[in-house]
Parts: sequence; C-alpha cells; structure tokens
Amino acid sequence: MFNALTDSEILAANYPFATIEPNTGIVPVPDERLNVLQKMYSAEKVIPATVTFVDIAGLVAGASKGEGLGNQFLANIRSCDAIIHVVRAFEDSSVLRHDESPTDPKRDIEVINTELILADLQTIEGRLPKVQKEAKANPAAREQLGYLESLMRHLNEGNPLSVLPSLDLEAISDLHLLTAKPVIYAFNVDEDIIADQSKQAELAKLVAPAKSVFICAKLEEELRSLDDTEAGELLESYGVKERGLNQLIHAAYETLGLQSYLTAGQKEVRAWTIRRGDTAPKAAGVIHGDFERGFIAAQIVDYDDLVAAGSEQAAKAAGKVRTEGKDYVMRPGDIVEFRFNVSK
Repeated sequence: MFNALTDSEILAANYPFATIEPNTGIVPVPDERLNVLQKMYSAEKVIPATVTFVDIAGLVAGASKGEGLGNQFLANIRSCDAIIHVVRAFEDSSVLRHDESPTDPKRDIEVINTELILADLQTIEGRLPKVQKEAKANPAAREQLGYLESLMRHLNEGNPLSVLPSLDLEAISDLHLLTAKPVIYAFNVDEDIIADQSKQAELAKLVAPAKSVFICAKLEEELRSLDDTEAGELLESYGVKERGLNQLIHAAYETLGLQSYLTAGQKEVRAWTIRRGDTAPKAAGVIHGDFERGFIAAQIVDYDDLVAAGSEQAAKAAGKVRTEGKDYVMRPGDIVEFRFNVSK
C-alpha cells in the first residue's frame, strides 16, 4: 500500500520485518486551485503543500516487551503527528500471513492498541519516581503526579488516551505518549469490499469514532500505470470517487485540524499548511519567522471571488480584495499577500 500510494519501490516481502528502517514518502496535497492560479498569473512554478508518510514494520504481540523488533519501531512513531494503522481486511489465498492465521481485522486492531497502551504505561511508570520525589515539596509536581496516575488508570482499563475528552496534551507533551496521538484506520480491502458500503460500515464500527478510509492496494497498484483519464474511469467502474492517497490526505487534514491557504504571483503559486483557527500573523510565520514578528497586515482575496473576477486587478476594482489585521482568522479559500516590517 505504501508503494502504491507514494509511488515508491520499497521492499514488500511476505516475511516478518522485511521493513527494518522506516521508509519515508513525501507526497503533494492535491489542490486543483493551484493549476487555475498558475494559468491566471502565468506563474513560473507551482508548489503544493506536502504530507510526509513514514512506513514502519508492523508491530507484533509483545512488541512493548521487546518481541519482534520491539521498541525500535515504537520509537519511530513518537515523532509523528498522527498514526495511520493499516489493517488487512481482504482474503487472498495467494498471500499468506507470516503467522498463517486467518484474516481478522478486530484481532489485529486489538494487538496494536494493546502494544501502544503497554508502551505508554512503561513511559509513565518511568517518569513517576522523578515526579513523586518532586511532589514532596512542589505543589505543581503533586498536581502533575495526580494527573499521571489518572492517565495510568485509564490505560490500565485498556483505553487509549486519545478517547479522553479532556486530555491535556501540553501537560504530557514531553512524554510523547503514543496513544495520545490521533489514529486513522486504513482498511486494505479487496475489489468486492471497495464497493460494499455495508461491509465498510461494519469495519468502521470497529474503530469509531476514529476516522476510517477504505483502500484497495491491489487497485491502487493498477492505477500507477494509468493516466488521469484512465485512472478516473477505472475508479468509477468500482464506484470509488478518488484515489486512496487523496482519501488519506483528506482524512489527515481533518483529523489534525489542518487547512491550506494560498499565495500567488508570477514567480510561483504555492499552498501553505496551517492549523484551523490560526490568525494571519501565525499563518505568515509559516512562510518566515520575520513575517510573523513584523506583521503589519494581510491583503486577502477569496479564491472564488478572484476566479469570478478573472484577474487580481479586476477583483480589486470590484472591491473583493480586503486588508485584514492581526486578529483575522484564516479561511481555506484565502489568497494572501502579507505586509511586514522588521527593524534591524
């Protein structure tokens, strides 16, 4: 699936731990607006936003205690923003699992969740002695101790931290707890299930309220050799609206609360990724720290208004270009030019 989605050629072999080192694929975020703006501005280049996917080998039962390659894989997860758990949900007699057991998505999901929970319990248990010592004289440490103990109780009940409605991510940021990360479930299905809404609903129920996507890696592999028109026709024949990669990117943006804004000019048209709710200065800082520190104002036109006007000059004449200040909250359709001043 990783190869098919990221157009990579990593080893995909039918034996345990064929993947030792993590594999990284950086892929563009699909955005049709960029091509439209390139033509409008006669831009020299287009730079889409990107998402980085890191492929690690599957965890096995006992990984938290060192089984398989153990914590070597768990460590690779700690620096990621979200976890995509790829779950086998297809039957294929030509592909044997290394443990020769039948396909069981529920069991496989539980194995991974258990190992991540156990890893988090180890992490918190390792921190407790230090906090307990500090708590004897420090009220703040006593509060932290109580919070960590409450998280341990939750984990010991078999629940990941991500389901807690009031999880204080700031308080545990330095622990890099695995179950605190949002999870997207990518079910690897066959050609029958990819068009079976009832079966997909059944699988989604296993992981709700987490986001689910359904991808047929075999179909995605076929799409790699086709042009856009042929690929669209093949997807349509299965009743699928978009490629698996696009589904995953949309799910990642939604899960992580991300959005893109645009900048446009003759030199380049570009998409920039920010968090929903970010203000104009925060968005400017994604381009360069000086833009945020010296922020004066943002000149903004909505994408739809710009396209309807036909050009930036026409949009200005129609009063569609506006100036926003430091408190402005960015919107997904914003095309922006920042004004800033940084004194030496």
